[in-house]
Amino acid sequence: MILFLTSSPTGAYRSNEPPEFEGFDPANGMVEELKRYWRPQSRCLLIAAFPDAFSENDVMRDYFEGVLKDTGLSAVCLDLCDGRNGKEMAEKLRSYDMIILGGGHVPTENAFFMEIGLPQQIRDFDGIVMGISAGTMNCAELVYAQPEMPGEAVSETYRKFIPGLGLTKVNILPHYQAVKDDYVDGKRLFEDITFQDSMGHTFYAIVDGTYLLQTEQGAEIRGEANRISDGKMTRISSEGDVYRL
Repeated sequence: MILFLTSSPTGAYRSNEPPEFEGFDPANGMVEELKRYWRPQSRCLLIAAFPDAFSENDVMRDYFEGVLKDTGLSAVCLDLCDGRNGKEMAEKLRSYDMIILGGGHVPTENAFFMEIGLPQQIRDFDGIVMGISAGTMNCAELVYAQPEMPGEAVSETYRKFIPGLGLTKVNILPHYQAVKDDYVDGKRLFEDITFQDSMGHTFYAIVDGTYLLQTEQGAEIRGEANRISDGKMTRISSEGDVYRL
């Protein structure tokens, strides 16, 4: 399995500026690496984060079909997995060459993954898996569900650490350039929440355009990233850098 764990592979999160590229973001060599591992005429599957958002999921599928074409990646299909066919598509997982795990709300997507038995079905998948935002976060063995929605930072029942797909030991936090100054429930997302939650854990906060590439040879972060561990944050790489984990 080849993992491309991205923040946003098609443009900057919360930006009103259109991207300067077509298809997937070529920053830090991602398109080049995708083409290195791509199988001609791949069968692709998009797994949605919001299983019941049927119309939005259909639009998203059509969008990513265009992204694949604009990137020059040959595909015979891009099928959609959501609440209409979840278990059925999960059971067919091994008939695909590339899987995209959509972005959204981490606990909502995680619950859908568990409902359809995705951890068991994807474990031995022999192809490319691309995570996008929440999809990237849910690839970890132990997912850090960074509070995002109102009430999550102060709830006594909200679970910040939940079992994930088990595809990597690395915890990625996406969109750092856009969310670094966010507040949730009156608390600073990073300084008051995430830094405290990092005691005994390690997170990697990445900006859009940065990604983690994991192969049988190991894992590396390509692009700008910060390591957060035991309440402290350290810059570990910049745009164009390769940081081996």
